[in-house]
Amino acid sequence: MKILIINGPNLNLLGTREPEIYGSVSMEDYLLELNTEFPNHELLYYQSNIEGELINRLQKDDFNAVVINPGAFTHYSYAIADCLKNIQIPKIEIHISNIYKREEFRKKSVTAESCDAVISGFGMKGYKLALQSLL
Repeated sequence: MKILIINGPNLNLLGTREPEIYGSVSMEDYLLELNTEFPNHELLYYQSNIEGELINRLQKDDFNAVVINPGAFTHYSYAIADCLKNIQIPKIEIHISNIYKREEFRKKSVTAESCDAVISGFGMKGYKLALQSLL
C-alpha cells in the first residue's frame, strides 16, 4: 500500500520548534523509524508551508491513503478541506499536540470533517497510530 504522509506549515521544524509541545525528534528521523516499522508499505512524504502546494500534492493520484497534519491550515483552510472531501480514499488527520488543550482558535478543525478520523495528542506516535489503523 502507498500512503501519503503530508505535513503543513512549520512542520519542517519538528525537532527544534517548541520541543515542549512537539517533541525533539525531527520528521526525517521519525520517517526512518516508520519505514523500518512498515517495510511492506511505501510511505511517501511531503511537506510545504504553501497551501496551494499541499493541494497540488493531494490531487496527484499516486497513493492509496492519506495521513495529513495540516498544521495551522487545520483551523482555516477551506481549500484543503474541499480538496480532502474530493479524495475518495481513506484519510486520517493527525495532530502532535492535543489541539483541544491549546489556544481557543486551535480547538476548531475545518479539515477534520473531510477526513475519516482524527488523532490528536499522542505526539509523533500519532503518525504510527494512523498508519496502523489504515493497514
